[in-house]
This record gives sequence, C-alpha cells and structure tokens, in this order.
Amino acid sequence: MFTVLFAAAGAMASGSLSVGGFTPPDTESARVEQALARDFGVPRTDLLLYVPGEVDSPVVRDQGLRLTQRLAAEPGVASVHSYWSTGAGELRSKDGRAALIAVDLSGTDTRAAATAARIVPQVADSMTAAHVSAAGPAWMGVQATEQCGKDLLRAELVAAPLTILILLLAFGSPTAALLPAVIGVFTVTLSTALIGLLARLTTVSVFATNIVTALGFGLAVDYALLVVTRFREEHAQGATVATAVSKTMRTAGRSVLFSALTVAVALCALFVFPLPFLHSMAWAGLSVVTLSALATVTVMPALLTLLGDRISRASARPPLLERVRLRNTTEPTQGYGPADSPTWRAVAGASTKHPLLLGGVCALVLLALAIPFARVQFGIPDERDLPAHLEAHATGERVRQEFPAPPERTLTVWLPATDAHTSSVELSRYAQRLAETAGVSGVEASTGRFTAHAPVGAPTARHQRFAAPGTTWLAVTGLASLDNGAMDDLVRQVRAAPAPGPHLVGGLPAQRVDTVDAIGSRLAAAVAIAGVSTLILLFLFTRSVLIPFKALLLAALSLTASLGAMVFVFQEGYFKTLVGEFAVTGQLDAPWPC
Repeated sequence: MFTVLFAAAGAMASGSLSVGGFTPPDTESARVEQALARDFGVPRTDLLLYVPGEVDSPVVRDQGLRLTQRLAAEPGVASVHSYWSTGAGELRSKDGRAALIAVDLSGTDTRAAATAARIVPQVADSMTAAHVSAAGPAWMGVQATEQCGKDLLRAELVAAPLTILILLLAFGSPTAALLPAVIGVFTVTLSTALIGLLARLTTVSVFATNIVTALGFGLAVDYALLVVTRFREEHAQGATVATAVSKTMRTAGRSVLFSALTVAVALCALFVFPLPFLHSMAWAGLSVVTLSALATVTVMPALLTLLGDRISRASARPPLLERVRLRNTTEPTQGYGPADSPTWRAVAGASTKHPLLLGGVCALVLLALAIPFARVQFGIPDERDLPAHLEAHATGERVRQEFPAPPERTLTVWLPATDAHTSSVELSRYAQRLAETAGVSGVEASTGRFTAHAPVGAPTARHQRFAAPGTTWLAVTGLASLDNGAMDDLVRQVRAAPAPGPHLVGGLPAQRVDTVDAIGSRLAAAVAIAGVSTLILLFLFTRSVLIPFKALLLAALSLTASLGAMVFVFQEGYFKTLVGEFAVTGQLDAPWPC
C-alpha cells in the first residue's frame, strides 16, 4: 500500500523533471548569452521554426508575418524574430527557399519545453502555404522526453521477463526466481517516485528516469540474488529457516550494505562537477542504491521467512531447461539449494592454474578497447542525439545545411566597454584581424561585414543590431569544413586575440569549450573522491591492504575500456546496428563519460 501511494505521489510530481542542465550556468559563454539578450535583444532561440517555400513571395511573406505576430502574443513567449520581421540574412536560407522564425521562450528549460509542446502543434496547422517544422533546444526536450518514455517502456517489457527467465534457469525454482524480480520492481517504483518528488526541490533531468530503471532493476536484482543464493546454501546445510535468514543477513546482508555504501559515496563525486545534469544523475543513483539496499535488508528477510522451504526446493524443469542449465545433474540432499556447477568450476580452475597468462590477456584486451578514447571529440547534447526520423533532428539538419550561419559554427564576441560609435576605427581593425584568422569565413560587426581579404561593403541598417550605448558585439562564423576540434581551437584563438577593450566569447562552440573545461578542471577531484572512498570502504570490509588496490585497478581498466568502446561505437559509428537506432555525430556528449 505504501509503495502504491508513494508511486502515485511521484507520478504527480514527474512533470517537474528538467530537459536541460547540460552546460555550466556560470561561464564566459553563459555571461555573453545573458548580455546579448539584455543589452541587444538577441533572442536565446529556444525554438526554431523552419518555413519552406519562396520566402519572398507575397503569400509566404504575409503568412510568415501573421505567424510571427501570433507567436509573439502566445503566453510563455518572451520574443519572436523572423526573416520577415527583421530582414536578417541569417534567418533566410542560402537559396531563398526557406526561412526561420526564432522564438525565445520565458522561464526555465522545463517551462520552455511545456510552452513548445503547446504551440508547435498549433503552428503546424496555421500556414497553408508551407509545412512548418520545429527544432531547437525546447522542441528537442519535448521529443526527447517522449522518446525516453517509449524507450523505458520497451526496456521494461524486455528486461523484466528476460530477467525472470534467467533467474529461473539459475535457481530452478519459480519462487526463488521471482524474489529478486520483486525487489527490482519495488526499488524502481519507489526510486522513480522519489526522483519525481526531488524534482520539486532541485533540478532533476528527465533522463534520470533511465538511470533509475537500468541501475535500479539491475542493482536490486543483483543484491537480492546474492541474498537468495546465500539463504539457499545455508538452508541446504540443514539450518532452519529462521537460522538461515539470520546467517544470510550477517554475511550477504553485510556485503550488500558495504557495496551500496561504496557505490553511493562514489556517486557523490558527481556533485563536484558544475553541471545540473550530472547532479541529477547523482541524485538518481543515490536514490536507487539506497532503496535497493534498504529493500534487500528489510523486505527480503521478511519474504525469506514467509516463503521458507519453497525458496530452496527446486521444482521439476521442462526438458529444454534441463538441457541448457549450467549446473550439475546431481541434486543436493533433499532437493534443497543450488547444486555445484561443473562449468564454472572448470572456468575457475583454468583461471587459477594460469593466472598470469589469462590475467595478462584480459588486461591487454581491455587496454586495446581503451585505445579509441584517444580520438575522442567532446560535444554538448543537441537534437542530433535523437533518432533521425524525429522532427527535431531532421529539421536541425536542414538548418545546418541550408542556412549561412548555423549555431555550431558561430561565435559571439561581446565587448562590454567598447562603444561602437566612438571606437569605430579600432572596432573595424579588430573585426578585420578576426576575419583574417585561420578558419574564419567572415565577421559581422556594427561597422559592416569583413572577410579575410577586405571589408565587404558599408554597414547597412541590419548591422545596427550589433551596437548599444557603450557596448557592442560581433558575430564570427567559422568555415564549413571545421570539425569540433578545429572550432574549439578557434574559440581559444579569438579569446586570446587582442581587442579594443575587454571581451568575452560566447556561442555554441564556446559553450562546448566551457563545458569540457569545467568538467576537466574538476575531474581530478572527482576521481580522488571516488578512488579514496572506495579504497577506505573496501579496506574496512575486507581487512586487506592488497584487495582494495586490486579492485581499484580492475575498475580503472574496465572504465577506460568502456570509454574507448563508447568512442568506437557512438562517436565513430562502428557496430551501431548492435545497440539500436542513433545518429553518428562524430562527437561524444561531454557529460556522459562522467
């Protein structure tokens, strides 16, 4: 009853889950974004609407202007800029057959996504001259949330029956097989509810539910499996149910508590990083680990006591299960407990007979798997992380290909103390120097447009948007051939270049640099917290000096191998068909390896 009530309360609060938090809130690029919105009215562009058609034709122009005005009047919309209302060239495609409407939504990322979910379906039906599609962070958040829910449902429908089948093969008893699954469902249900309630108090990502389902079910089943196995062993040796439960909790129960404490302390290292997304992952992990351990040491003993002999007694198996089981055909005395496994005994014997050979081969394999991590290209999450058939992904790709200044190649340089009118000569020289920087295709400033060779014409009315009383900004566009690494180098060059006064660099490439630098600057502290706490807790558990260091070494090898495999599969696209549908973007989202 308590579980049902708690789950209902959490479900009511799940609407507060965040769809953002992937970048640090207090960085140079974040300050530039805030300044451009405050001083120059440059929209944050939470939502991009792609309008195909002959954008200069009277019909499309008229409908585009009406749509712009209608969006501006919608609740939750802070500002709207379109090609038809501003004449901005960056909002018109290079061939003139598509235009953009940039919408700045008010409130948090969660509120912006809710607004986008409300207005985008309405927009799709408002223009008869063109089919409008959407992209941008807010719409990406909407579709990511929907996709996340579908993926979770699919995973649960596959994982739960498969887990029960494997447990049935291992135990040979339906009762024993169901116990770990019950603990897993109990843990996931309560953890999901707790995450929903935590979202009322702090920023919790919608993707935390993935961690709850995957880690919660796996960890709870693992802990419960350990306890059930130990109980069956004690009961098979003649102990009463009560005695077997007591001995089980003194041994396996203690192991569960130390394991949960070790994982929980290691997860606390995520709080070192200044990313709200990683904080929410830490909260999700802590909820799962805590509830898994509590369920195992409280609910499980009660179930063991109630079910007693039915847990230990193996039932008759169908012929198929008899053929595939990995256990000895000789049943233990009185049909209790698991029999010895000749297969695993042979594996253990081979490992202990040739420890250096097998250990060395395994270490070499793990090191080989880690090699691709040397080619890692970090990025920040965007709509390309969604399946290619979703609207946000497809529309985002059109914007990148058809428009002259896509966000991932545009830098914004803010000069807070430089007046565009009194310092116009110095500003033009600075813009020309930036235009001559390797990798730059052009620079827009209040004094005109600049390329590597010379200024391109006199400033026009649209260049006035780069000037405000006592301050100005510039837009620097990188060449289309630049990858993430080259754009990151360009960010650092622009930041290091001399300017007429103090200057800060923003834009999507600068956000990526700031995010990676923020993670890198805290990485040593996070590793130290996780490593030292693990060593201390393993020492207290094992009373050994060597075993904790061996465990830490193996963890480091497996972690680096996992990171290398992530680059090989998700960044470079090898074996992608084995892990499901995703787009190869040539980058690895910076928060995920943490």
